[in-house]
Amino acid sequence: MKAARTTAALSLLLLLAGCAAPADAPRPSASAPPASAPPLSTPADPTDAAWVQLMTPMNEQAVALLSLAGQRAADPRIRSWAATLRTAQNGELTRLRPLLARMGLPDTNVHEGHEMPGMVTEIDLERARTVEGRAFDRFLVAQIRDHLRQSAQVSRSETKAGTRPDARRLAAALVSARRSELDRLTGLSERTG
Repeated sequence: MKAARTTAALSLLLLLAGCAAPADAPRPSASAPPASAPPLSTPADPTDAAWVQLMTPMNEQAVALLSLAGQRAADPRIRSWAATLRTAQNGELTRLRPLLARMGLPDTNVHEGHEMPGMVTEIDLERARTVEGRAFDRFLVAQIRDHLRQSAQVSRSETKAGTRPDARRLAAALVSARRSELDRLTGLSERTG
């Protein structure tokens, strides 16, 4: 059990270490708490904190991309699917943000400017604003498929290595939601392909 927890924690931390901070970005002190953080109600362990601080901007960026589908997607089924998923991702954000607060973490994107697997980037959003029709549909499906797969993987790690019951429950719910959405996306891709 301890070995599985350690392996899952290392996987999550290695994933997070893979984000490329800009070379000129200031490095925060490991010992000093963020100045804007509210008082800790229940301290977060590093795995729980890393997970919620990654999932929140991942969902925010996915919502931004999904929001473009109403105007840019060619296939009405893609538009409908994107609207439904956007609502679900916003619903998850209403659970992730209070979790950040309960952990005493700021509601800021600590990964801004980083290249994270499965994260819709500003460059991705810029590209999405320049394509439409079938090209947008393909782009949207590819980006969101990556988002769903990666966020499921990170959330599975949280369910195994996290220590907070509220974070682990939410991570388990996200894993289940991702599985359903990936199945739905596969079916949709087969019908529209």
